[in-house]
Amino acid sequence: MENTHLWRALGRNTIISILLFGALLGLLWLAEMIWPSVTLLKWHDPAWVVGIPASVIGVAYILTIRDPHNYTGFYAGIVMSILLGVQFILQGGYDSAFLFFCVFIPFQMLSIYKWSRSREEGGATFEPKFLETPRMIISVLMMLCITAGDYVMATYAFHHDGLFENMPVKILNGLLISSSFLANYWLIYRKTDSWIYWFIYSAAGIGLFILLGNVFSIVLFIFFLVINSMAGIAWIKGTTAENLGWVKLLKR
Repeated sequence: MENTHLWRALGRNTIISILLFGALLGLLWLAEMIWPSVTLLKWHDPAWVVGIPASVIGVAYILTIRDPHNYTGFYAGIVMSILLGVQFILQGGYDSAFLFFCVFIPFQMLSIYKWSRSREEGGATFEPKFLETPRMIISVLMMLCITAGDYVMATYAFHHDGLFENMPVKILNGLLISSSFLANYWLIYRKTDSWIYWFIYSAAGIGLFILLGNVFSIVLFIFFLVINSMAGIAWIKGTTAENLGWVKLLKR
């Protein structure tokens, strides 16, 4: 019974997300009515259709875990990861599908375990923390390595093009994968740094889908950028001076 309000918060956030995407789909439909030559709603595309519930649940997930006491959002995160994995399979993005099925879902299950256990042991008390400087440096290097590794894999295993062909698309896709990997990982340990990676993820997504010309995904990642920024600001405000970690270097 004590966790009922957490589930209610998830329910409220899901309703908010449904209303947001309902308004978005309505605007896209209206745009098609005004400009018949423009196709924004791709109901014939199975991947696009799967992406709609994935997006709705994904926004509810982020809205919920912006409260560092509410682990119920990760259940929505697992459903989102399954749907996104299916979407990427339908689109031929097997590297991203592998990431969602084999990395994100286990990370989110670990987050449920750690967050719920922390709540049971310490009640509602929680102090967000930044990483210490050595771990922050390692984390940034990991992001660069994953991005570079995905670039090489995309070139030789998926696109079969030249190393310097489609460079912006491959770089942004690599950033999308590496930043989301680290964002999910550091959420397990409730580090404020995770929201920096969510911000990078959102910005990279906007850039990628501008290049790919996917209007729905551009608007979706703008939603993510705003929501992730709000969540990050909330966690930063809750970080006390003794928990600033590497940020202390900026204050010297």
